[in-house]
Amino acid sequence: MKHGFLIDMDGVIYSNHDLIQGADQFIRSLQELEIPFLFMTNNSQRTPRDAVNKLSKLGIEVEEKQIFTSAMATANFLSRQKPQGTAFVLGEGGIITSLLESGISISDHQPDFVVVGEGRNFTLEMVNIAVEMILKGARLIATNLDPSPKKRGWNNLGIRAVVAMIEEATGRVAFSVGKPSPIMMRSARKQINLATDETTVIGDTMTTDIVGGIQMGYRTILTLSGVTKEEHLTLYPYGPDLIVEDLSHLHLARYLDQVQTGAMVPTALV
Repeated sequence: MKHGFLIDMDGVIYSNHDLIQGADQFIRSLQELEIPFLFMTNNSQRTPRDAVNKLSKLGIEVEEKQIFTSAMATANFLSRQKPQGTAFVLGEGGIITSLLESGISISDHQPDFVVVGEGRNFTLEMVNIAVEMILKGARLIATNLDPSPKKRGWNNLGIRAVVAMIEEATGRVAFSVGKPSPIMMRSARKQINLATDETTVIGDTMTTDIVGGIQMGYRTILTLSGVTKEEHLTLYPYGPDLIVEDLSHLHLARYLDQVQTGAMVPTALV
């Protein structure tokens, strides 16, 4: 039985601009063994080319087809909901590119959707325009609902903060497409032709990667190299199948052997 991986990026592969220990060797092992994998990120500002370039600078060489973003998932979803539809976008970069590639036009006149993604260039005036559009019937879509990191010096709001402002002003609840939404989790799996029981999610965030994988019936591996620390685990009523400090501690051959033989993978730090 084949098996493959959906791999988060920030906190698993790198932290800011620094490679996390063992990440490059783990990806090379997947490539050498021809094990299918897909990088899966909630960042809707970055295009696949941006992601490929960043990974290349860290010594990891992949193709654009091995990158799947919440912008791509959102664009695919909207193109199915309303082919050739229109959207007003609070965001930049990857989300605009993905929408246009999926046949969704960018419009500031009675759009079908208001889409909120990452960005630093939209203004409060644009938010007010978005609110008016939603009150006139546009549907509110979030590429993800990632929170702000609540760190000093951070100069970009998390999407959840922007969406909360719009929801309060309109009385409408945004529909989020990114992780942990099954829309993105399922689309990513299908992108590399895996069945549910052939899929493992690797991530550093319990509330996106891990819970999303659990809800889809995938196996899950939590790395402690990102936002989730060991002392946080008791805060959640669910847990991953496996916990590792970082990818240098994930013994690929042993893990795949356990998967192939049907052996239980305990929730344990290794």
